[in-house]
Amino acid sequence: MTNNDFTNLLNLLNLEFKNPRLLEQAFLHRSYLNEVKLDMASNERLEFLGDSILSLIISYYLYSQRTSDSEGELTNLRAHIVKTKSLAEAAKKLELGKYLRLSKGEEISGGRNNPQLLANTYEALLGSIFLDQGLETTKGVINKTLLPFFEKELEMGPPKDAKSNLQEVIQQKLKESPHYKILKTQGPDHAKQFTVAVYIGGKEMGKGFGSSKQMAEEQAAKQALQNIS
Repeated sequence: MTNNDFTNLLNLLNLEFKNPRLLEQAFLHRSYLNEVKLDMASNERLEFLGDSILSLIISYYLYSQRTSDSEGELTNLRAHIVKTKSLAEAAKKLELGKYLRLSKGEEISGGRNNPQLLANTYEALLGSIFLDQGLETTKGVINKTLLPFFEKELEMGPPKDAKSNLQEVIQQKLKESPHYKILKTQGPDHAKQFTVAVYIGGKEMGKGFGSSKQMAEEQAAKQALQNIS
């Protein structure tokens, strides 16, 4: 593939890749490589890199813009922004799903519209942009494609969810933070299910299930709040 194969996307991002193979790799799902002999790696390493770059850029942005927020408030707002749902929405706006190269099974099962897969692809795209264009360009892409969803939250702070409420309650009572642990993952990539437990003072206080780690953590926090109320 060349830049021409991604014309619409590159126009939206106002970019031209120096190394088109990096851009192509961002859309190579491992299921596709299991079916087709291709001398390229899947997008998983780019996803890992993009996840770290995204966290860094959002962390610095919040640190710079919300100067009166505490560490806990900054952490909660970052978690509210950098989550599967919001990354998937950014991916949908860019129509990343149509560029994905998937196995026949993933294609049939709706992989192009799967929120977790789309969120992963968004992170992989950021990783490829970072390697090809550098940090400042990647920051510009995030500012353009993700942060506009959160204008209200960036001004007012995130709405209080169960995880945020649990964090505040435990900090006030015990001066410590809840600890979340993935107990189990099951199912194929397009329909993965997570089981997460939340521990307070080393004791399990709640358990949750969901199609993403964040969703399962939220359910676990709700149960914990019920158990300590």
